[in-house]
Amino acid sequence: MNERENPTPQDDAGSPAKDVEDWVTGDEPATAPQLSYLRTLAREAGEQLPEMLTKAEASTLIDRLQQASPRTGEDPSS
Repeated sequence: MNERENPTPQDDAGSPAKDVEDWVTGDEPATAPQLSYLRTLAREAGEQLPEMLTKAEASTLIDRLQQASPRTGEDPSS
């Protein structure tokens, strides 16, 4: 099968998307940019962040908070 028959999912940056459970570095501590963005999203959502997060946990939490954010989530009126 070639890529046209079975395309690889892409993220917004154009690189292949990979499930966080498959990340080689997913157990490493969250990066500074992840934590900064999470603080912003959590503040907007009125949520508290856990003290320690892995890269994979941070990514999953970012996805969830983005969906809940009125600024970045889906418009419920559409």
